[in-house]
Amino acid sequence: MNTYMLLLYADEKAGAALPKDVMAGWMDKMHAYAAALEKAGAHVGHGALGATGSATTVNLDQTGEMQVHNGPFAETREQLGGYYMIRAENMQAAQRWAAKCPGAIWGHIEIRQVTDAG
Repeated sequence: MNTYMLLLYADEKAGAALPKDVMAGWMDKMHAYAAALEKAGAHVGHGALGATGSATTVNLDQTGEMQVHNGPFAETREQLGGYYMIRAENMQAAQRWAAKCPGAIWGHIEIRQVTDAG
């Protein structure tokens, strides 16, 4: 069994503009998705990320001094909003799980295999 990270991208401004009851309905679908992963033994973990307005990006300059920048580095229409860590037999199985995620309806899901860095 392999571990995969499903990275959920969507337009956070569009999400923030949804009425509270509509957003609550989508969150119910996300909770049901997490429950389905858990029932199948595929769930490793998941989480939501704070808004990009509260993000910072760090890098080192040529002298090794830390530089801190406000916001995400990439300028894109969609922002990384959350993730799921799952177990799946292979990439195709991970893709099938990603296609079941409600986040695939309003945004995109990037799938990356998690490898042992050791």
